Amino acid sequence: MIPELEPIFEVAKEEMELSVEFLKKEFSHIRAGKATPALLDGIKVDYYGAQTPLIQLANISAPEARLLTVEPFDKSTVGDIEKAIMASGLGLNPNNDGRLIRIPLPILSEERRKELVKVAKDTAEQARVSIRNARRDANDEIKKTVKDESLPEDSRYAAEEEVQQLTDDYIKKVEEALSAKEKEILTV
Repeated sequence: MIPELEPIFEVAKEEMELSVEFLKKEFSHIRAGKATPALLDGIKVDYYGAQTPLIQLANISAPEARLLTVEPFDKSTVGDIEKAIMASGLGLNPNNDGRLIRIPLPILSEERRKELVKVAKDTAEQARVSIRNARRDANDEIKKTVKDESLPEDSRYAAEEEVQQLTDDYIKKVEEALSAKEKEILTV
């Protein structure tokens, strides 16, 4: 490997790694069969006029497979947290007893499971596109560097091949994550 091209690989690898991390984070928000506190990660609560992440206002846990509990640090925020959960678009119906919010998770219908698989596939496609964009940027940078540094043309082809191998590896990681998530969603 030619030293002038090393930084290009590092940048491409970093961008591809971020794409896979993004995918895994997005997958944690897609509800499968069991309750996970990550399901509520994206919820923001109006707390004294500021949109504050729920995780900063309460302790979230999953004591049972089909139940989430939210225990606010400040009991006066129970109503605001309950409203934010209902407005989140997750289709959850929280029960508030004044100090603790219980969120029973309904059993997913076959139709809803298929919708969630579709969402997972769309998210995986976004990650694939991001990885391919990183490949394109790396290849453009390789061509520019080879031309500017007057490097041999063979080094360009070898470098592009290596970038393609990196791309294939990360696309494979996306496929594995998607396959695992589909299995998790479809398991009753």
